[in-house]
Amino acid sequence: MATKKSQRIGIWVIAIVMLVGTLGSFAVMVLSSQNQAADLAKQQEMYKEYEKTLKEQQAKADELSAKYYDQFKQYESQPATFDAATVGDKVTTKDLKQGDGSEIKSDTKYQAYYIGWSPKGKVFDSSIDDKKLKAPIDTSESSLIEGWAKGVEGMKVGGVREITIPSDLAYGEKGSGDDIPPNTPIKFIVMVIATK
Repeated sequence: MATKKSQRIGIWVIAIVMLVGTLGSFAVMVLSSQNQAADLAKQQEMYKEYEKTLKEQQAKADELSAKYYDQFKQYESQPATFDAATVGDKVTTKDLKQGDGSEIKSDTKYQAYYIGWSPKGKVFDSSIDDKKLKAPIDTSESSLIEGWAKGVEGMKVGGVREITIPSDLAYGEKGSGDDIPPNTPIKFIVMVIATK
């Protein structure tokens, strides 16, 4: 029995639709593969730039460490226990070394090395790391606790200062991890090395 003309046309339409669908799916797969390759190439390029930036930052940190480590390491033994009850409610400072560079004001952006400790004499953070210095803190990129910001005002670049900070100008009622419980005053030694 022969097929009718309308059936043959229907079969051809179905075949053409299937062929177009198959070719379209193939084209989508090819384009998707090309997009994935392009995305992968972009990601690899971004990763290379990231690695380059990290190496540059590490080289700069190493250069600064070589320049300032001997000056700053003498303060590594400075942290000691202190009586939290005698701290009071104001930031107090003691200059350990006078700087001769530009003066730090409330809006000055600067780089500094530091050692921070609790009343028990426990160092909770420090720029000193295994006989070298980490990258200095950069105040144009980091936010500071209020007591630190007040404590460095008036310092000059090259200076070293001990700052005693009451708890409400440090980490207050929240504290900061196990080393700084709520309502704990803290101390820092800060050495300002450059303004930005």
